[in-house]
Amino acid sequence: MPDTISTAIEVTESERKTRIDLAAAFRLVDLYGWSDMLATHLSARIPGPNEHFLINPVGTLFEEMTASGLVKVDIDGNILSESEFGINPAGYTIHSAVHMGRKDAGCVMHTHTAAGLGVATQKSGLLPLTQMALAVIAQTSYHSYEGPAFDLGERDRLIEDLSSNNVLILRNHGLLTVGKTVAEAFVWMFRAERACRFQLSFQQAGAPAQEISKAVQDISIERSKKAISASGHRPIGQFEWPALLRKLNRENPGYDE
Repeated sequence: MPDTISTAIEVTESERKTRIDLAAAFRLVDLYGWSDMLATHLSARIPGPNEHFLINPVGTLFEEMTASGLVKVDIDGNILSESEFGINPAGYTIHSAVHMGRKDAGCVMHTHTAAGLGVATQKSGLLPLTQMALAVIAQTSYHSYEGPAFDLGERDRLIEDLSSNNVLILRNHGLLTVGKTVAEAFVWMFRAERACRFQLSFQQAGAPAQEISKAVQDISIERSKKAISASGHRPIGQFEWPALLRKLNRENPGYDE
């Protein structure tokens, strides 16, 4: 059954839910201090046979994003919904790459944060120095910087580098996460951002590292994979998302309009 988010847009139930979750993610990204004014992008695939996804319009701050304000595009970049704003071509390049190459990626998030850039510009990347880093490293790969992402030819290289992982460190650029749902992608971003922040905190101290042995690294990675799997005690995003929505409803409601 079609459902109306606002008087301006009529959508199916599955698209309505996707729009609401993605709009909530934008506001949560801002709430956690990860937004970059009008830069960076979040996107979500609309369930169904068509390769359509939602992405943010250029001109709307993350803190004011609404479900009806998101722009629907197809895999070729054609805008399929009415909007007074267009979309950023670099955002289309990056997000269409993942939606084309990873059919399981229901949501893609990309940020430019101090912590993410702080690690993305380090030659060694994310270091295996904390429990939090090890959980992220198990799902992380790297993509070399090629300049602003206006070249559609970069899409093949980006998806090849991401492979089956859920976290991609864009060297000299920022962080990218994917998930089957908006909830999964958001919690992966939370974990990646936190791991980067902890690394920078340690590095600023200037103290010698208490390194973790390779054997314990391997054990930690395997235990983390188990804990956040569908059969684990904390499937990623499953318990966090309802709590995050409650937080958002208290602090910045209206995203579902």
